[in-house]
Amino acid sequence: MVSSKETTPKAYLASLPAERRAVIAAVRDVINARLPDGYVETMNWGMLSYEVPLSRYPVTYNKQPLMYVALAAQKNNYAIYMMNVYGEKKLLDRLLASYAAMGRKPDMGKCCIRFRKLDELPLDVIADIVASTPVERMIAAYEAAPRTKR
Repeated sequence: MVSSKETTPKAYLASLPAERRAVIAAVRDVINARLPDGYVETMNWGMLSYEVPLSRYPVTYNKQPLMYVALAAQKNNYAIYMMNVYGEKKLLDRLLASYAAMGRKPDMGKCCIRFRKLDELPLDVIADIVASTPVERMIAAYEAAPRTKR
């Protein structure tokens, strides 16, 4: 996974080649337009990260903010990480149905959706999924998740 050393979203976008910046900027605009109140956009984990700030919820196992969504330009593709898709089956089902309607099979892991071109991503559904989880519900899901001994 390619990880940027940039420290601000603006610097991250400026560091990308123009064609890659255009794709990331388009998805970023969709995320920012539908992001529920309380999440903040930062650079974390080497990518654009939309998270619950530590000032709001400081009790995390790794002392890092709770990540909600992340977006990155990788070496051979782009990736959007959607933690609520991993945690809520109805959201995953909706995402998978949108790909089926597009006649495509998603390239994804548990929460990571990889794409090579913007038209491979169902942006309207991505926008709805981003809008679907208020901060309070994200925190509640984190608190309800089973913990493994570390």
